[in-house]
Amino acid sequence: MAQSAGTRADVVLKWAREICDPEIRRWIAALGGHMGEVASYQIGWTGGSGPSERHTGKYVRSALTLLCTRAVGGDAARAAPAAAAMEMVHNLSLLYDDVLDGDTVRRHRASAWQVFGPASATRAADALLVVAFEELSGVRDGPQIAEDASAAVLDTLIQLAVGESLDVLFEGRSRVEPAECLEMVSGKTASLFACACRLGALYGRAGTADTARFAAFGHDLGMAFQLVDDLLAIWGDPRLTGKQVFGDLHARKLSVPVVAALASDTPAARELAIRYARPPGNDPDGEGAGLAQLVEEAGGRQWTQKRASAYCGAAHQWLAELRGRTGAAHGPQAQAVADLEAVCDLIVARSP
Repeated sequence: MAQSAGTRADVVLKWAREICDPEIRRWIAALGGHMGEVASYQIGWTGGSGPSERHTGKYVRSALTLLCTRAVGGDAARAAPAAAAMEMVHNLSLLYDDVLDGDTVRRHRASAWQVFGPASATRAADALLVVAFEELSGVRDGPQIAEDASAAVLDTLIQLAVGESLDVLFEGRSRVEPAECLEMVSGKTASLFACACRLGALYGRAGTADTARFAAFGHDLGMAFQLVDDLLAIWGDPRLTGKQVFGDLHARKLSVPVVAALASDTPAARELAIRYARPPGNDPDGEGAGLAQLVEEAGGRQWTQKRASAYCGAAHQWLAELRGRTGAAHGPQAQAVADLEAVCDLIVARSP
């Protein structure tokens, strides 16, 4: 019996975790001390009631790196350093984000800065950045791949910083255009997905054109991922998302659904603008439900869902081309493409 996309994607993500964890554990152990403690908590191995998949993240970016390596005919095991580096970069970006945004919950429990303090959280993020580059600097695949991979990650870190800066800048504005918001998402989220896929193709020794095309595929997928995340922040189930319900609305964040709603120039948009300009009240659930209804009435939910589907459709187009190249229904490359399709489908299926 064929597995559903969700079931298959779960198997793939577990496979990626099993490949990456030994690499990451080795580096976290080398950190040691307080920084190792904070990093271990952030990744989900320690703290609270003990290790739990609810605390460790999904390993989506790592899986993309490994699958893209396989899709071009490479050995996924050789891409383990790159996949592990992607997981570390992802976690360090979350450490910074939670401090800057004041988010108190991450993966169903207190965020790292709430437990250890903002200074310790940001220093742990810096430490993870160093070990990510150390992981990529190995010469097992030759100095050129190490150099190209490090350059790709450095460029991604710049894009992440730009995206985060835009996110902070938007907090001081009453109006943001949808195109500006998508630019922020491109830097803050999609750039890391693009890097993960670029590294996968690079470690699989794909040509320059294909490596760039894999990066574009990752960017499309990352855009879809964040748009769905923004939807879940308003209409998702906190028992599944691990985040506070209506948290973005209570914080008056200009997420994509809100920005799209405000740009609609409808009566609901105007009422939303009035309420968003007010300080948060003492009834976050009741207030959040009212704001969510206005966002939906103004078309923000539908606009975001449509864009997420479009980005995922673009990603599927590349996978269809790859499937045509394999020339067979079976084999490691064909299976890798099928697994990438399952991950794409899972991302959109998360939508509320």
